[in-house]
This record gives sequence, C-alpha cells and structure tokens, in this order.
Amino acid sequence: MNIESAGREISRRQFLKSAALGAGGLIIAIHLPACSTKPGPESSKPFEPNAFLRIASDDTITFYCDKSEMGQGVYTSLTTLIAEELGTDAGRIAIEFAPPGDAYINKLLGGQVTGGSTSVRDSWVKLRVAGAQAREMLIAAAAKEWEVDPRTLRVENGMVISEDNARKLSFGALAAAAAQLTPPADVKLKETSQFTQVGKPRIRLDTPSKVNGTAGFGIDVRLPGMLYGALAQSPVLGGTVASFDASKAKAMPGVRDVVQTSSGVVVLADSWWQARQARDALAIEWTPGARASLNDAMISRGLQEASRRAGIVALQAGDAEAALKSSKKVLTAAYELPLLAHATLEPQNCTADVRADAADIHVPTQVQGFALQAAAKASGLPPEKIRIHTTFLGGGFGRRLDVDFMPAAIEASRQVGKPVKVVWTREDDMTHDYYRPAAYNVCSGAFDAEGGLTAWKHHLTAPSITSRWIPGLVKEGTVDPFSVEAASNYPYDVPNVLVDWVQHEVGVDVGYWRSVSHALNCFSGESFMDELAVSRREDPVAFRLALLGKQPRYRAVLERAAHEAGYSTPAAGHHLGVAVMEGYGTYMAQIAEISLEDGKVRVHRVVCAVDCGQVINPSIATAQVESSVIFGLTAALWGEINVFGGKVQQTNFNSYRLMRMNEVPRIDTYIVDSTAEPGGMGEPAVALVAPAVTNAVFKATGKRVRSLPLARHKLA
Repeated sequence: MNIESAGREISRRQFLKSAALGAGGLIIAIHLPACSTKPGPESSKPFEPNAFLRIASDDTITFYCDKSEMGQGVYTSLTTLIAEELGTDAGRIAIEFAPPGDAYINKLLGGQVTGGSTSVRDSWVKLRVAGAQAREMLIAAAAKEWEVDPRTLRVENGMVISEDNARKLSFGALAAAAAQLTPPADVKLKETSQFTQVGKPRIRLDTPSKVNGTAGFGIDVRLPGMLYGALAQSPVLGGTVASFDASKAKAMPGVRDVVQTSSGVVVLADSWWQARQARDALAIEWTPGARASLNDAMISRGLQEASRRAGIVALQAGDAEAALKSSKKVLTAAYELPLLAHATLEPQNCTADVRADAADIHVPTQVQGFALQAAAKASGLPPEKIRIHTTFLGGGFGRRLDVDFMPAAIEASRQVGKPVKVVWTREDDMTHDYYRPAAYNVCSGAFDAEGGLTAWKHHLTAPSITSRWIPGLVKEGTVDPFSVEAASNYPYDVPNVLVDWVQHEVGVDVGYWRSVSHALNCFSGESFMDELAVSRREDPVAFRLALLGKQPRYRAVLERAAHEAGYSTPAAGHHLGVAVMEGYGTYMAQIAEISLEDGKVRVHRVVCAVDCGQVINPSIATAQVESSVIFGLTAALWGEINVFGGKVQQTNFNSYRLMRMNEVPRIDTYIVDSTAEPGGMGEPAVALVAPAVTNAVFKATGKRVRSLPLARHKLA
C-alpha cells in the first residue's frame, strides 16, 4: 500500500549503492536532492536530510532517526540496531529526528509513518545495513592507511583495531578517508549469536532528557517573537464559522490579533493563557452542519441495521454458511463496542514560522510526509521551502497520524507574519478527536454430532478509517485491511471459516487508535471462543489448545501464560479469563485474574506470554506490554465517547476516566526466546485485555459481557 505519491521501493542493493560523500565525515544515506536543508556543493552538506548515519572528524556520530518517539522506545531500539553493526555503543550516538524524505519511507506502510507497530520491523534490516556499510568503509580506510588486509581488522567501541592490537584509529580519525571510498556492493550482517547489544536490556537513551526537562516536546517549542494561539472550534462535529465578533477579545490584555482559519477562529496573544481567556470572549455564530442531530442511539441502530447486509469476504475456507445451516447445534452472539478517544497527555499543538519565502514547522507528528503536505497547503509555499521539525510526542496512540491540528498555526502565522504556536485545550482535544470506530460484530459457530467445531463465522460491521485517511484507497467491493485485523488471521483448526466485513460510516470521523481493529475483533472473537467452549462444557484453555495443533507459536504462548498464571489453581474468590491473538507479527496470550468487590470488577493480575521474535531491548518490550495492558484495561473498564446533538459529551479526564496508579494490577510479562524476525510490540497487548477480563467476569458471575465498557454493566 503506497500512502505517499513520493514513496518508492528501495532494495537493499540500491540502499548500499546510495552512499553520499560529505567533507570531513561519512554519510550513509539515500540521496534526496529535493530535501536538502542547506544550499551549496555536495561536499558541504553535513546535515543533508537523506542521511541515516553521519560520522564527523571529532568522533561525533549522529543517527537520523526516521521514526517518531512517542514513548514506545524507538529512540533507543533503532539506535541499538545501528550501533550493533557499526561497532560502537548506542549511548555514544547522537540522535536527531529525520525530516521528510524518500529515504525514510516505511516499506510496511508505504509512507513515512510511525505506526502499526512497524518501527523495528521496518528497520530491522535497513538500519543494520546502514551501520554495517559504515563499518566496512571505516575498516577499508584503516586497511589502506596501514597497508594491511582489511580482513585482519576489527571494530570495537568506536575504533578500528589491528589484528595484533598494536594500532588503533577512531571512527572520527578515519571518517574523511572513508568518505572517499566506493561503498561496498554488499555487506555481511551479524549472526544472532554475535550480538552484543541487540537482545540486551539497557536504560532508554531518552530517559535522562525526560527526567531533567531538556527533552523537546511540541508543547515546549519557543521561538523569538512568537505569539500564542487559542483555537475556537465548532461545538458540533463538522460545524463551520458563520460569523464572529472579536471586539471584546481584542480589547483584552496581551491580545495581538484575531484571525479566521480553515478550522476555526484563532486568538493570538503574548501568552497562551491570555489567548485562552480571550477566546472565550469571542462571539461566534456557528453553522452546525449535517451532524447536529447525531446521537448514540442513531450510531448503534445504524450499525445493527447495516450488519444485516452480506459483507465483503476477508477470509474463507470451506463453506461456513452451509455448515451453519445444516448443523443442529449452532451458537450465535453479537458484540458491540463504543467510540473511544485517544486522550494523549500532550494535547495537540503546532508551532509555525511562515515567512514569504520559507517556513519552519515544529510539530509532534507521526507522519512527516503528510505534515509536509499539510504545511504546503496551509502556507501556500512549495514543499522544498518548508522544513518539518519533529519533536518528541507526548503520546501518539494513532492520534498524530492525522494533521488536522497543524493548519490553524500555519495559516495564522502566514496572516500575521510572526511565529505562532497553537495549543489545543484538553476539551478541544477530547471533543475534536478522530475516534476509534464503534463496531457491531456477530459471531456464529456450529458443532457436529460428536461435539467438534465445524464452522466459524465472524461478521464485522464498522466504519473504514482508511477510506477517510486516504480517500480512494479502499475501493468499492474491497476490504479495508485495517478493519479485519485479528479476524482475517483466524488461527483455529476449523474446516469451514468465513470472515466478512460490512463498511458502515456512523457520521463521526474515525481514526487509527492503538491496536486499531485488533481491539474490536479480538474482543468479539476471543469472547465467542469462550462461549463455544462453555457450551461444550470444556475448559476454555483446553478448548483452544485442541484447535491449535497446527499453530505451535500460538500454543507455546498459551501454555506458558496458563502455567505462569496458575490457571488450574486460582486463589479463593479469584477468577481467570484467557485470550490469544497474533497481531503485528507477535503472538501473545493473556490471563486476567479478577474478583468482584461490591459488584465491580477488580483486576488483580494480568499475565502475558509473548513471542515477538527477536527482541531488541527486553526492558522496552516489557514496558510496552505493561503500558498496553493499562491502556487497554482503561478502555475495557470505563472507555466510551458519547454523542448527543452532534456534540461529544466527554470533555476531560473527569468524564473520560483513566486508570489511576492505585488501580493498576500486577502485570507479569514472559518473553519467549526466539530468533524469528521481530514482531511489533507497541499495540498487540492492548487488544487481549478486554476479552481476557470479560471471560473472567463470566466465570465469576455466569453473565456474558458482550458490550463495553464494563462500567455499563451491573454485575452484582
């Protein structure tokens, strides 16, 4: 899938052939002539944005990180990949975020995107090749200097060392000479057994700056002469400005201007609080638009009615429809899931400095290419005149795959001729999100006379995020692949399987939310697997294992999770539920341990067994599981966005409940040793929490929970 017209496939050999020369340093990169940040001859571009790795004569090593750091750890894990092959410690490498450019296309997603738990998977070979190529060129330069066979030399701690240890040269001392060499046509990467950094725990490289306050998030940007902007947006989804009176706002202290933009009205002031107060003094007439009557009941009813239609086939084996019709033992259940907000702790923001001939945009974004396009459209400047400066992200979760929060700052800066930083309030963010889709899924299963499961049907109904994000990509009659995750890869050994999908838009703009449709479809699919097991009076774990005989990686994590959780001997008054899933190339099983206290669910422990292939940093992998469990558990227990009169009702964390520290359960993560290709770790654990918990609730109460959040249900 290609999501940017500028994207192009880059083979390993093409990558190796594309080394560029830089004066006094070695730059390993793919040449992007349209994306240079400084004019001048080729030999004077030490900061070309097409570089993955730069080694300067003063021994400074810089890695241009092509993925956004939003807490998931790429700042450390990707640097480790470079360092492993280069022959230096990752902690010695300086890191800068890469600008937009063809060199940084994520091949798994088709554009310059940080999302879909693809960062390590996309970089696994690419960045190791970059490090290995630099290593071989440095060795070749030393061999030429010493007039020895390069095969007698090795790299260690940023040095090239002779066979007899008598001679050493630092990478910096060799950089200028290495830059004059022809890049090797191919390089040999290390075997797994040779790794000294990959697979080992280490402290995150971004932790010190985040502890001492020097880390630069979007909300921290300060530019000389900058004005602060507060944006007024329509309270009704999709509404627009009809007219406004800014006289009161302009008379307030510190206010410098009030401008209309494509997304609303921006008040500009000397401080953000002054802008925020003046925004509330604006008199705005809004045109509410077509969504003014939209509410929860309409959304739910529309999904259920749409579910009656036949869907587009995403997976088919045998004839599930015929098997369901002919079986005397058929079970069917429907599951409903609500809209959810991303609720990033750093609200949306953008700082723009638009001038007549150029622009600098500072933004916490997951999509540098899209950000560049948005900046060009809003500023009226050609892309080559715009520089995108990616900051740290105070949470992404998919929210910053969109760029709707950028135009207001850019358009305002263009109008007033000064740098402008627009920061949304928490209320702005909560009520103008691109929400996780609501969904209505129906599962059906059939048994033969001997009790064997002979048919499985998973009928999915939900909006298509991709149809909005990239219009035209999901063509009529085709499946949005991001709507059928954790369903189209059904793992159980059943002769007749049908997974189909009905696209139904609900009148609310939807976006990619951490784990995307895995969370929707794993909840319905794994909840129904439990229902099938109970209908046969079989233990849910044993029932699954019997159907996973051809799936060794699934079996291994399920058996490990059950063992570590003490599944067969729960504590008195405690109840255990299970869920299994493969997503993003990672196989995972979760066991949730719960009790009921005054009719409310208390989650005591979540046990996760994980096979994510080769682990880059076990500490980061474990942290990802823990954060995902908390994120998913928060949604399962309390998360929902309600709409009435076209307005989102939740406005802040007092009405959109987050899990508190004292409510976090014990989370035990067991990573299965593997040398398989790395899988993604940022999202899969999110999806399994809800079904694991609700399956445990059934054991505790005998009541099936088929809709979320759990707070809706009386369980006493």
